Amino acid sequence: MANMFEGLEGYILPGSEEEALVRRLDVSRLPRHVAVIMDGNGRWARERGLARIEGHRAGSDSVSEIVEASARLGIKVLSLFAFSKENWKRPRQEVSRLWALLRNYLKKDGRVLSENDLRLVVIGQRDGIPRAVLGELERLEAKTRDNRRMTVVLALNYGGRAEIVEAVKGLLREKGADPDALTEEAFAGRLYTALLPDPDLLIRTSGEMRVSNFLLWQIAYAEMWITPVLWPDFRKKHLLEALCAYQARERRFGDIRPR
Repeated sequence: MANMFEGLEGYILPGSEEEALVRRLDVSRLPRHVAVIMDGNGRWARERGLARIEGHRAGSDSVSEIVEASARLGIKVLSLFAFSKENWKRPRQEVSRLWALLRNYLKKDGRVLSENDLRLVVIGQRDGIPRAVLGELERLEAKTRDNRRMTVVLALNYGGRAEIVEAVKGLLREKGADPDALTEEAFAGRLYTALLPDPDLLIRTSGEMRVSNFLLWQIAYAEMWITPVLWPDFRKKHLLEALCAYQARERRFGDIRPR
């Protein structure tokens, strides 16, 4: 417990709900990889009579807090579903503002990554991302490539089915490929997340009970935690609740004995 509080000193208030949750955690059994479907921005704005973009703007504050909390706790990989391939169906003005908001966020808060030894990895189909945004993303990827404290994965223009199709296409292009030699490990090596561990914990906000085409291959054995809290209201307390729930479960991976 002492090691854990070194990263949380001055961040978790004594006597708070967060401190009580932290004291329930076993630092040796934290998930290596936490993936988050950040849902509820539009509903949050609608409930307050605001434009949808204000929900997305408020949601960026949640991103900042959860990235910081995850790094302080010692999570090694945090994946955030930021923009799906299906999100292009939204009104053009909303989509344009979303990308502009992301670019501003990266320019303003991107330095936090390098200053705190955090690495940025972007997954998804890059050819659809606006050029100015893609340039900022790739600049930060290059700048943080050697950082090791935590990897922040942004899923942008991403779809799990599209990712799997792209992996299959890559295999089909190989001359002399032997179908009988294909293993699950070799196939996983073709995915966007090839160099990352699979998610141990999948969090979804807003109470919806679906995975929304996110990391379909990778979450095969992930523990799921669904909260009714809308993403703009999601804070470190809720992350700690998810981690406590995760540690209360027995992970068997198809076996009868927990592992």
